[in-house]
Amino acid sequence: MKRYVVGLGEALWDMFPDGKKIGGAPANFAYHAAQWGYDAIAVSAIGSDELGDWTIEALDRKGLDHAMPRIGFPTGTVQVTLDEAGVPSYDICEGVAWDNIPMTPEIEAIARHCRAVCWGSLAQRSAVSRATIKRFVALAPADALKIFDINLRQQFYTEEVIKDSLEKCDILKINDEELVIVSRMFGLTGLDDEAKCMRLIADYG
Repeated sequence: MKRYVVGLGEALWDMFPDGKKIGGAPANFAYHAAQWGYDAIAVSAIGSDELGDWTIEALDRKGLDHAMPRIGFPTGTVQVTLDEAGVPSYDICEGVAWDNIPMTPEIEAIARHCRAVCWGSLAQRSAVSRATIKRFVALAPADALKIFDINLRQQFYTEEVIKDSLEKCDILKINDEELVIVSRMFGLTGLDDEAKCMRLIADYG
């Protein structure tokens, strides 16, 4: 079996006033890994609906491998609205397929043979997908690179989820705004950005 570079988590469509665009950070990660020549795969879940069909068509057009079981929930969407100044706001719909990613035999096999896996906090907002992500990371080989793209969105994260993922990852991808939130959460305020990062490295390896 191939040793995949895996993007694990949300697969969704951004629904703009003038059309839709496929999205989701894990699939984007897998796509870019594939562009560098790695065997990459996007792992998520989609609905038995038209958007699910379009997801498969879009990924196939991009030449990106995928393991996305169809389940009894709608394919994920984000409703994007623009104010008078053109500034967007987002409503990440809940109760969707990627909130309920099952640990299928195919996904378990991918976990056991992956060479790298990237996941975030957003897909861990629900118990089902959180359990699948934790199981996937636990099954990954010891030499597999584990990347936590923290990707904080709206209210969809908790200190418990972030701490658990920090303890499991080899690499943390975090931006300036997320670093502020995490610093407040873990009592690292008053330090400069580099010192905050060094503390996270020291505390979580």
